[in-house]
Amino acid sequence: MKPLGFWFAHLHQALETSLEEVLAAETLTRRHWQVLDTIDGGARGQTEVDQALSPFGEQQEVVADLRTRGWIDDEGDLTAQGHEAHARLKTEVGRFRSRATEGISEDDYRTTVGVLERMAANLARE
Repeated sequence: MKPLGFWFAHLHQALETSLEEVLAAETLTRRHWQVLDTIDGGARGQTEVDQALSPFGEQQEVVADLRTRGWIDDEGDLTAQGHEAHARLKTEVGRFRSRATEGISEDDYRTTVGVLERMAANLARE
């Protein structure tokens, strides 16, 4: 059996690559999706977006690109075009997530995420 680190790195790369393929038609990256979804979830402004996505670093370039596309306004809210894009992408990302979790029960998924959260918290205490 390969160790957790192997599977974590392998899964991370597979998620990145597979989701990038889903988003490629709109020349978007995973970070674009995360920023859009974070703003749709209530984050406002660069600071809140960066805090919500802190494991991925600052998202200034992504926010600027989404603003250039007309999807985010100057206050950091989604525009009508941004809401439309988010809804469209949410469908595609939902299909991607279903494919990624195929054959995994809801209980197993929750257990896995819970274990990873505890491990991260354990290491954050050091």
